[in-house]
Amino acid sequence: MRFFRFLGSVVQEMKNVSWPNAKQTRRDTSAVVTTSVLFAIFFAIVDYLVQAGIQLLS
Repeated sequence: MRFFRFLGSVVQEMKNVSWPNAKQTRRDTSAVVTTSVLFAIFFAIVDYLVQAGIQLLS
């Protein structure tokens, strides 16, 4: 019985959620992709520099 009461409250709560529209979703998705690419480039550069530093020491 508690499970069905829980499901009912989940359904009620989902009705209160304000879902983003398509424009907001595209904007947020592009921000995530851009940030991910920038971090990937940053870590690739750091990795290259660390490898070059290790090569100099050995």
